[in-house]
Amino acid sequence: MTAVFTPLVLASASPRRRELLKQIGVIPASIISCDIDETPRRGELPAPYARRMACEKATAAQSLNPPAGAAILAGDTVVACGRTIFPKTETADAARDCLESLSGRRHRVHGGIALLRPDGKMVSRLVTSIVTFKRLSAEDIAQYIDSNDWQGKAGGYAIQGPAAAHIRHISGSYSNIVGLSLFDVSALLAGNGLAARVGT
Repeated sequence: MTAVFTPLVLASASPRRRELLKQIGVIPASIISCDIDETPRRGELPAPYARRMACEKATAAQSLNPPAGAAILAGDTVVACGRTIFPKTETADAARDCLESLSGRRHRVHGGIALLRPDGKMVSRLVTSIVTFKRLSAEDIAQYIDSNDWQGKAGGYAIQGPAAAHIRHISGSYSNIVGLSLFDVSALLAGNGLAARVGT
């Protein structure tokens, strides 16, 4: 039986997610950036929030004229301590607040992954990794703020950037902390009969 190629749309403008997918040979046919309301609901916990955001991004991308017969992949990354959802930092003060809260503590990174199949069925996964920062000095935080690597990052840091020097331990998927668990994306695509295009 001849395999039918299904175009894959990535519902994210994140260059990190594109690079991650490229690492396992998944080349999206197109990119659709979705602007959705990312405000957590009253009392919403971090893990279900991450899954909901991923599903809503996939649904939003479907309304923006993706290629006919395409599957849509979306992801969301949430940094949390307990019930507290950390923001994507847009100012140096917000990044400093996040780093001071994360200093010397373990926190969770929840990755929501959603796949909207061509038949309209939504399937999703939730992946959780644990990250432990060393106790950060005022100088550590000031140097990191000066790097500007915190801009737009959930929790004020990116593990693949300068912040790696301050991370003592991780448990779980590293790629999930970067932006997408590659193991789970691969399993989700395969489990739903979608053969990814392999780069040459």
